[in-house]
Amino acid sequence: MFTSFANRITGVVMSVGLLVLVYWLMSVASGTAAYTRAIATLSLPIFKLLYAALLFTFSYHLVAGIRHLVWDTGRGMERHQSQKSAWVVIIVSVLLTIAFIYWAFCPGAHQS
Repeated sequence: MFTSFANRITGVVMSVGLLVLVYWLMSVASGTAAYTRAIATLSLPIFKLLYAALLFTFSYHLVAGIRHLVWDTGRGMERHQSQKSAWVVIIVSVLLTIAFIYWAFCPGAHQS
């Protein structure tokens, strides 16, 4: 039950995170001066924490959404299966978040 509630909460958090994306896109469209101000603001350490949180919410929402798609087929609905898949959702979300953070924040992590 907690994971279904958390899936809804992560959807709301991602919607709030879209405000940051809209701010950045508006700055891009508004010219060099606005873009420079936005980059200075969005590069602050507090925003890096926000980005990490958004990466987790994205990962969790994605994996929990796949779980719900499996449930739509009628599979995994028994109590022990549901509890096991809840742990899978949490573990895979954390691993995906670590991979995303490494790729996003480590210089040279995604260069070939």
